Amino acid sequence: MSNGLSDLFMMTNNISRSLSAENPTGEKGKGGMAFPEDEENPAFDLGQGWKVRPCLHIKSGETVEIGSVEGPAIIRSMWMTCFPEALRFLILRFYWDDEEHPSVEVPLGDFYCSGWCTPTYVSALPINVNPAGGYNSYFQMPFRKHARITVENLSREEQTFFYQINYDITDVDEKAAYFHAQFNRTNPVKYKEAYVLADDIIGKGQYVGAYMAWQANNNYWWGEGEIKFYMDGDKEFPTICGTGTEDYFGGAWSFEDPKGTYKQYSNLYAGLNQVLNPEGAYKLNQRFGMYRFHIYDPIYFENDLKITMQALGWRNKFKRFLPLQDDISSVVYWYQAEPHQPHKPLPNRDFLEVI
Repeated sequence: MSNGLSDLFMMTNNISRSLSAENPTGEKGKGGMAFPEDEENPAFDLGQGWKVRPCLHIKSGETVEIGSVEGPAIIRSMWMTCFPEALRFLILRFYWDDEEHPSVEVPLGDFYCSGWCTPTYVSALPINVNPAGGYNSYFQMPFRKHARITVENLSREEQTFFYQINYDITDVDEKAAYFHAQFNRTNPVKYKEAYVLADDIIGKGQYVGAYMAWQANNNYWWGEGEIKFYMDGDKEFPTICGTGTEDYFGGAWSFEDPKGTYKQYSNLYAGLNQVLNPEGAYKLNQRFGMYRFHIYDPIYFENDLKITMQALGWRNKFKRFLPLQDDISSVVYWYQAEPHQPHKPLPNRDFLEVI
């Protein structure tokens, strides 16, 4: 695989291909071939080759296949966009090597660190979100035999969806693991119970990051909780234990700067990329979006991995901790050898909805 700028000048035998609505199969010399079939198409007067089919219109309840690629190959980057209200209702699924259960099963917005269906910006190394709703992934996703990618529309309305998935036909190292991503939501977190980001990762691999969409349902600071990684047979106590929620996401001292104000930030590896404050008569709770990517410090596991985050705040004017009952969603990103443990079923449309 490429190491970035350091070897961009090196010649390879890789073959570049790309999937989009204009070339849904990614075949050589097959892009931009659609014909404008009616006068409602903006390209009707111009004809074939003039942006006839740049996007898909996915009906309510419909699942469309946006990729079916023979390997060996590596997905290098992805760009997608849709309307903000669809970010929680368009479900991405990736199936590697003809597996029955998807390795990636995540709402589009949460996959791109945008869980609140409200515009945000992200400037991380593997995820970029750019004006005005350009969702980009640079996670490398190798596969050996086949990749199948689908999008399901859980909303009640037809949705417009644009995408570009860039990949190389190339050899895949025998040590290369497969990319996985899993969504979870607990609303509310049960009193005195930790929020579970993932508890069904079975196999050998490396954890490479997480995104959390967090709604605080109490006053005062909400991020005292510790993240914990239980690995390879850990039971009551974890091998890796954090020191606080903001600490894990690269911040400190309640993200305050200046005092009394949350400071948003987005960098290559960690960020508090979204702070949504209550306003008017109807928006009542503060909401936050945070990410942490383990690019230079993956967490390796041999057999199994469970990840939890305590929802913990303060009571009695910051003298005693308060277990919180917040609304928390998350995405966990990792690589592992197949086969993987099937993900828990996604919640239904009503429970996924951001309200």
